[in-house]
Amino acid sequence: MFSSPTVNLDLLKKRAYNLRWATVPDGVIPLTAADPDFPCAPEISEAIIRFTKDRYLCYGPPEGLPQFKTSMARFFQEKRNIPAEPALLFPVDSAAFGIWLTCKAFLNAGDEALIFDPVDFLFRYSIEAVGATAIPFSIPPGDAAVDFERLEKLISKNTKMICICNPLNPTGKVFSRAELERFGEIACKHDLLILSDEIWSDIIYAPHVFTSIAALSEEIRDRTITITGFSKSYGLAGLRIGTVMASNTAHYSKLFEASLHSSTINGANVLSQIAAVAALDESAYYLDAFKKHLHQMRELVVTELNRIDGFHCIAPEGCYVAFANITGTKKTSTEVRDLLFNEAKVAVVPGLKQWFGEGAEGYIRLSFATSEEILTDALSRIRNTIKSV
Repeated sequence: MFSSPTVNLDLLKKRAYNLRWATVPDGVIPLTAADPDFPCAPEISEAIIRFTKDRYLCYGPPEGLPQFKTSMARFFQEKRNIPAEPALLFPVDSAAFGIWLTCKAFLNAGDEALIFDPVDFLFRYSIEAVGATAIPFSIPPGDAAVDFERLEKLISKNTKMICICNPLNPTGKVFSRAELERFGEIACKHDLLILSDEIWSDIIYAPHVFTSIAALSEEIRDRTITITGFSKSYGLAGLRIGTVMASNTAHYSKLFEASLHSSTINGANVLSQIAAVAALDESAYYLDAFKKHLHQMRELVVTELNRIDGFHCIAPEGCYVAFANITGTKKTSTEVRDLLFNEAKVAVVPGLKQWFGEGAEGYIRLSFATSEEILTDALSRIRNTIKSV
């Protein structure tokens, strides 16, 4: 299912945007946006076909289709150990929108929110878009200790929220239960809302185990907004479908009001919700096979990157991105990005503040959600180019 022939490069070059195959010159391999090169599970496309064959494509309920809400709540209950209620969650047009929506609903101008460093740019963007200030907190790669004392020192009277990204894009860190308990304790102590982005939570490599922070206790859950989506696990980025879940009616009401769903200005489309239900209810085998493939690609990419002079890569505990330290090359992230693009014909994401925060300088990020053949070719090109410099 995830072999090289499964990757249809002709279609990808027409459809895969966002820094990927459709946006790079012929001959360039994009290991950029974290979006798989594989087709989705057939059950997902078949569900969409079944729904559309009757040719009635009406408005759906603004709070989400009942079957979507039921399937999503069951997922949180059975897979994440959260006593979720269908009435307290609703679909949004991507997890990215869910992050922005949570910031819009709960932050005001002059407020502060804690974010990890490095972390995906969407957190800083969403916080600043509503007039608040993002306060970065350094998270070391791998299993190095998190400095919770320093975290508390960053909290001021203006701090209203702490943003958790678990697993952490771009480093692939999976937070332990003990670490999440400390985050939860600090949030409760200082009366902070917790935004928990869990879009990567299906992609975990043994022996690491994913824990939802909302599953730890009722007190922590009551102040947590959980966000997830379907682009990473099921290849549905173009359908733009995610979920926002609260644990009390007050938080749900604020989120739903801020979403503008009831006005029909915003909302998750019906076909995307149908696809998400098929992913959750019919495609577990697909996700299991995808994770098995990703585990093999992780071993390949980490081994090969660590063979390159000036590169060092800690194996990610989750996600399907490798975050490689390239300071040994004596070049900046941008210089390495440009060298690899122009000479190796491989596109990677440089560790710039605009993408991941100041803590990302000296790194590049590579997605390995592709076939073994494509990944092996890309890594060989990278190694030969760096060797020749």
